[in-house]
Amino acid sequence: MGPLKGIRIIEIAGLGAAPYAAMMLADLGAEVIRVDRVGGNADTPDNSPLLRNRSSIVADLKKPEGVETVLALCEKADAIIEAFRPGVAERLGIGPEACLARNPRLVYGRMTGWGQEGPLAQRAGHDLNYIGLTGLLNQIGPTGGKPVVPLNVIGDFGGGGLLMAYGLVCALLESGRSGQGQVVDAAMMDGAISFMAMFFGYREQGQFIDAPGANFLGGGAHYYDVYACADGKFLSVAPIEPAFYRSFVERLELDAERFLPAGYPAYTPAHIEQLWPSLKRELEALFKTQNQAHWCALFEGLDACVTPVLSLADAPSHPHNIARKTFVEVGGILQNAPAPRFSRTAAATPRAPVVVGASRKQVVADWNLDPQLVARALAAGALV
Repeated sequence: MGPLKGIRIIEIAGLGAAPYAAMMLADLGAEVIRVDRVGGNADTPDNSPLLRNRSSIVADLKKPEGVETVLALCEKADAIIEAFRPGVAERLGIGPEACLARNPRLVYGRMTGWGQEGPLAQRAGHDLNYIGLTGLLNQIGPTGGKPVVPLNVIGDFGGGGLLMAYGLVCALLESGRSGQGQVVDAAMMDGAISFMAMFFGYREQGQFIDAPGANFLGGGAHYYDVYACADGKFLSVAPIEPAFYRSFVERLELDAERFLPAGYPAYTPAHIEQLWPSLKRELEALFKTQNQAHWCALFEGLDACVTPVLSLADAPSHPHNIARKTFVEVGGILQNAPAPRFSRTAAATPRAPVVVGASRKQVVADWNLDPQLVARALAAGALV
């Protein structure tokens, strides 16, 4: 089931972003074989949703028989994903040249933080480093404060994993037409900076201040921020468009002369530096007078873009998430449902992760691997 049914992908075990890309592809029907390391599966917990919907074999890539096993799989695959530093796959013998020599139609996905070239290509780094170098991190934080540390979803999973999944599918579409494979260079910093595309336009128009919490989508505006309630819970307030903002002002019975100034919603320096801070302080005081539930009830059914900020524990019980079946339980763990959704080729319910190496016999049979190669690999301890 799923739109990628029939696509075969090899995943060389790696860290968060690469497994996320493989999860996205496997969720949508691709047959993904994870080649795990001897002794474990990197640092991803065995029951992590990141590992769901896959088969697993263990191959020792430091032994020729382990390398030969991966190359044999490449002959029958549509794509492969690896997340080594540049040059490591080549040294192991499973770089693009070796794999494409076995299968010229193969799409070879390379996941890194910095990319395959450049002064930092061989340097270590993490999500925070990548989004910091792109200018994105400098926009996240309280007004007048320092940049804050977001979860590693921007660089790792969005900028890296999702970019890889997207790039791989694009290359597979092209390969189906041309009969030729190619290398997909998915750098986390490239994906992260692509998220800033809209703001380059605002910057050109003089409607962007390069600082944390200074812009209308970064928490600078009183109408796009998170506010604390009397019970310590929070509201996300985001009535950006004039019609929604007017509904917001009217429902709270705010002073129209101050909250609906002439020229709104022009984002001029005067608005940003003079008007927004004072209006934000007034809203902060107001929202602290009642509990979250009171404000949610007040805005129920109104297009004013006010919703509760829910914990991960509370989110699954929200009526909208229940209706959408946004969360699913797999192997006793509540987790994200496959996305996006398809009207005709719907994704199947996810399968829980398998034990590392548990799929060897199944993979050998399903992929019709040479019995002599398998015997040599087993004898050498290169295939467990």
